[in-house]
Amino acid sequence: MVVQDLAQLEGFTTQCMGNGSQQIQDAYTGDLLSDVMGNAPAESVLITIQAHKNTVAVASLAGIRALVICNNRSIPSDMLQAAEDEEIAIFTTAETQFEASCRIAAALGRINAGKA
Repeated sequence: MVVQDLAQLEGFTTQCMGNGSQQIQDAYTGDLLSDVMGNAPAESVLITIQAHKNTVAVASLAGIRALVICNNRSIPSDMLQAAEDEEIAIFTTAETQFEASCRIAAALGRINAGKA
């Protein structure tokens, strides 16, 4: 799948597209940014509730291509600017991290159902 495919998932709202043609091979769910830095695979999407610009910095260091911010968290303008500068996509959703993780896992072909 590519980054822009996330925009097609029901309930996901695009806040910043980044480089929409980049490949996404995996996903990682987490809120502890030091854990994300050490364990999230490159070419992945991060599912989190951490809506601040440090999340973008960690994503850039880890080679993460997109962020999905859950639970209707609002995205501050400095986070959007950082994401645009780093070409990292940001999507928001009302879903919980579990629900969003299941939906993305289904889109990646890892599970059969996209809804928890």
